[in-house]
Amino acid sequence: MNAPIAHPPKIDLTPDASTTPVMAQYLTAKAAHPDAMLFFRMGDFYELFFEDAAQAAAALGIALTKRGKHRGEDIPMAGVPAHAMDGYLARLIRQGFKVAVCEQMEDPSEAKKRGSKAVVRRDVVRVVTPGTLTEDNLLDARGANRLAAVVIRKGRAAVAVVELSAGMVDSVACDVGDLGAVLAAFRPSEVLVPDRLFSDGDMKAALDGSGGVVQAMPQALAEPNGARDRVQRLYGVSALDGFGAFEEAEISALGLIAAYLETTQAGKIPALAAPRRSGDVGHLAIDPSTRNSLEIDRTQRGERDGSLLHAIDRTVTSGGARSLAERISRPMCDPARINADLDAVAWMVENRPLRRDLRDLLRASADVARATSRLALGRGGPRDLAAIRSGLMTAEGLGALFATSLRDPLAGPPVRISAGLDRLALDGELSNLLAELKEGLIEEPSHLVRDGGFVEAGHRPELDAARALRDDSRRVIADLETRAVNDSGVAFKVRHNAVLGYFLEATAKAAEPLMRAGPDSPFIHRQTLANQVRFTTVELSELDAKISQAGHRALAIETETFEGWRREVTRLAPQLQAVAVAIAELDAHAGLAEWAEEVGAVRPSVDDSLAFAIEGGRHPVVEAAVKAQGLPYTPNDCRLSGDGASGSRLSIVTGPNMAGKSTFLRQNALLVILAQAGAFVPARSMQLGVVDRLFSRVGAGDDLARGRSTFMMEMVETAAILTQATPRSFVVLDEIGRGTATYDGLAIAWATAEALHETNRARTLFATHYHELAQLEERLDYVSNLSMAAKEWNGDLVFLHEAVTGAADRSYGVQVARLAGVPPKVVARAKSVLEKLEKEKTSSASLGDLPLFAAVQPAPEPAGPSELDLAMKDINPDDLTPREALEALYRLKGLAQ
Repeated sequence: MNAPIAHPPKIDLTPDASTTPVMAQYLTAKAAHPDAMLFFRMGDFYELFFEDAAQAAAALGIALTKRGKHRGEDIPMAGVPAHAMDGYLARLIRQGFKVAVCEQMEDPSEAKKRGSKAVVRRDVVRVVTPGTLTEDNLLDARGANRLAAVVIRKGRAAVAVVELSAGMVDSVACDVGDLGAVLAAFRPSEVLVPDRLFSDGDMKAALDGSGGVVQAMPQALAEPNGARDRVQRLYGVSALDGFGAFEEAEISALGLIAAYLETTQAGKIPALAAPRRSGDVGHLAIDPSTRNSLEIDRTQRGERDGSLLHAIDRTVTSGGARSLAERISRPMCDPARINADLDAVAWMVENRPLRRDLRDLLRASADVARATSRLALGRGGPRDLAAIRSGLMTAEGLGALFATSLRDPLAGPPVRISAGLDRLALDGELSNLLAELKEGLIEEPSHLVRDGGFVEAGHRPELDAARALRDDSRRVIADLETRAVNDSGVAFKVRHNAVLGYFLEATAKAAEPLMRAGPDSPFIHRQTLANQVRFTTVELSELDAKISQAGHRALAIETETFEGWRREVTRLAPQLQAVAVAIAELDAHAGLAEWAEEVGAVRPSVDDSLAFAIEGGRHPVVEAAVKAQGLPYTPNDCRLSGDGASGSRLSIVTGPNMAGKSTFLRQNALLVILAQAGAFVPARSMQLGVVDRLFSRVGAGDDLARGRSTFMMEMVETAAILTQATPRSFVVLDEIGRGTATYDGLAIAWATAEALHETNRARTLFATHYHELAQLEERLDYVSNLSMAAKEWNGDLVFLHEAVTGAADRSYGVQVARLAGVPPKVVARAKSVLEKLEKEKTSSASLGDLPLFAAVQPAPEPAGPSELDLAMKDINPDDLTPREALEALYRLKGLAQ
């Protein structure tokens, strides 16, 4: 038995003369993947050794033991059962480990043919990392799992992203300052970075907001020439011109992706779509802090529930859920593209019966994209073929549905839906594949090829013959067992194992007469155990050989059939991916229409103006939560205009805490996201001039890891807004300046509001408790005041959650403190102190006297010593008598007055 050890020693992993052949094989594989935890297949277990064993034991909570010695030291060892490997693998990946899987590449019987001391051939078949997962049980079905690469070259940045599980590839070139926003939009699980860029400040800030595990890559892999060659090899093309005009940084980023896939996929070529290029103006820029503040696809706790995406998701397929998530995470900036998506949603809203039938068909579909990817990488099984069949049948059904439902050619669907239907029209090759899978694949196939039984009877005559021989022989064995019992009078049972094959087994006592029988007995003794004795017969041995051969033959034919289907799926991967994308997009359009009808959302009017006009807007997440409690939600209007033509450019929002200022601010920002994602919005109406950048500075938080206080974080985020916002941007700010002294905070808030209005000229909602800022309405051309209404009723404070014109008259802080449960004595004392402060409030200077953008005046030069100063200088306390000192004190008192 292996004895447990507590602390594995550090061991030199170079082989020596005493190294066993198996351990030498392990060390060779480990040397090729030093940064990965090596799962080394040993029969029914994956075993880990040395430092890997210690790390796995700690991470997985499994026993750490030892097996054998290396260089005179015990070898630490840990292991997990092969059948349970996926669960352990998922836990390691979630903790940020890379895992190299070293499989047995042949049957042990094949190794024995080379000699008794031959070692089973093993090789690393893949390296599993957070960004390269493809298995369903390791992935979130409704969320994308992406691998990203980031490069900066010659002042330009690029992000390349691959979703290996679905075969999607994106490439984005951008300014270095936008790197964080672009990377955060994709939310990658893993990010590849050239090692020389780790000291770059912009890169570090972008990586901090990405949320993915960061992997350092050699700088040489990002050199454009070598990178181009690797990308061409990945796609099997001689030039990339057909994919578009890539910038040099994009080629480098795609080259990092290609190099990483070559390593982690052990030479297998994934089925990848051509890179989708989107320039730096193609999508709404949302920086990481704004994404976190607005809780677009995840809450600030990292959960999907409670996010905007969760509130609006009515999709019925996993691919549709991922498509919707991408739309919400990366809203568009082109009014034409936005309106094309809005046309599709509007058409789905209008055609309710067709939408219902469409969603019913989609529910029966499967994840074609991920099934195709697994099969192309050689990791798929019969169930993935069933998923392909299901997806193609859904495509056929959707085509038939639209053909029968749309009899009027003048009332056809809009462009986006028509384009999807065109991709769903199965060509001859896809139709042939579907027909083959319908005929040859059983309804519910096994998960693994080695389990067999997934090819339909009648599809291949030779398979039917092998199965008949195997199954008939088993029935013959049952008959033989009966005859053996009758002939011998012994209660035999036919058993089977891998060593003896089929044999007759009886208890030791029952077998005693047969053991005394002579050589003429038909029952041949094979093995004696403690309580059983095993026999065979000539007939049983012959049947054993026939059954074994028939079983192997049947499985070989099924495996061959599966490989043929798998190769065909790989060859047709681009067409299958197009079908998957079309199904996902239709589901996303229909899901948004379902949600719009459910909540009473309307189509926004989106153009290239600088308008922002909402009537009766509602927060989609808060409204859902409020309605779930059976309470009404109070809608609010908001009108801004970047050019001041139809509204103010900046609105100062005041009112008490808990009255809904933050909800109002977030609500309007989320409606921008929904509109530019091509979704309807919860409002009576909305007009939006497209926004290029969205900024939200709402909520407080510190960054202890980088030693930043709440106020410092607030100033960092405010600085980013003031340096990046443009006249087409939309900004929501809440309580700027609250983390420092009152007058310091007021000064910062005042100056920030002036800058946003006059310099950035961005459409802005500015919530504050500094009521002095209300004066900006009279001092600046395009500033207005809004307040969240509240009333005192019988001593209680009632929040109306309504945004009204004008500034709030007070903050009601003491009343809110009482509502929060502050002890009555403290509330009463606070109220008395407040009354005293308000009565005695004086100010040496009025903010209304401040000139706009006043230059800082130098301090006045001193006018010389005063009469009091001179009198003080003439006094020498040591020379004064008590009477003289008293007289001097009265004299100084007089001069001071």
